[in-house]
Amino acid sequence: MQAVLGIDIGGTSIKAGLFSPEGELLEERKIPTPALVNAEAFAIVTDGLTLLLAAHENTPEDVIACGLDIPGPVADDGKVGFLPNIQLDPDGLVAAISAAFPNASIAFVNDANAAALGELWAGVAHGVSSFVLIALGTGVGAGVVVNGRLVAGAFGAGGEIGHITVNPNETETCGCGRHGCLEQYASAKGIVRLYLEECEHRGVTPVHVEHATDTLSVFRALAKGDECAKIAVDQMCEYLAQAMSQVSCVVDPAMYLIGGGVAGSFATFAPELRRRFQAHALPTCKDVAIEAASLGNQAAMYGCAYEALELRKRSQAGK
Repeated sequence: MQAVLGIDIGGTSIKAGLFSPEGELLEERKIPTPALVNAEAFAIVTDGLTLLLAAHENTPEDVIACGLDIPGPVADDGKVGFLPNIQLDPDGLVAAISAAFPNASIAFVNDANAAALGELWAGVAHGVSSFVLIALGTGVGAGVVVNGRLVAGAFGAGGEIGHITVNPNETETCGCGRHGCLEQYASAKGIVRLYLEECEHRGVTPVHVEHATDTLSVFRALAKGDECAKIAVDQMCEYLAQAMSQVSCVVDPAMYLIGGGVAGSFATFAPELRRRFQAHALPTCKDVAIEAASLGNQAAMYGCAYEALELRKRSQAGK
């Protein structure tokens, strides 16, 4: 029986999903790993995947596709760029997986791009040929799909909408080294920052915020009528709508999906985001749907599996 693997690579573990070629998730399993930089670490991965397969009466030879998603840029040609948050030897890992699963096509995908492909394969974007998934989390990233194909970009920067400049007058420096990027306002950290700054500006005591990305406390404050929380969330929606209106002028998607950790509060800010997008968008782009993503933290696992399967199909078609 043919099998497909989707592997979400983290700093101390991988999350592996076993799929049917039709997109059914048969099992998800977490495999603790050391830094993926040597043969011993690669063996932990391949041994864990082999056990996952065996639990479903599959052999390594049954695997026809294996996708891996990573928190870093992956160019159109599959080349992996700089990985600031994980220790990974991508070439060594690919060699180990190729040896363990000799019939598998292997694909690397950026995590935000993978999430978009997951929604295309098995989520709310199924059947939608052109859409953009915006992941609002610690940072802001996006996956862009046009005519059913991922737009990764020549250098892997396709979908980096978190670094669209939305406020050229910003004095704080973004993590990318520039100023006024969307990520400075629409990320979890950005929302908390906007809230605390507004409280300071008004001379009021903010609600207790657990940490720099604690948007839950800000949205709870909003629900209780906190005016500073309302202003912060409205500012976030304003900057996000500005960026989306610019993306629409280039990509013209049929749908925007909002994912990532901040998306848990999507119902709270969705009406304001839609209103502000309407105010900024080119008239021909105003009717785009703006919805919540549906697969949660499984989306990237689905998506990288899908991309590896599509890579296999394209390879076979080219024979």
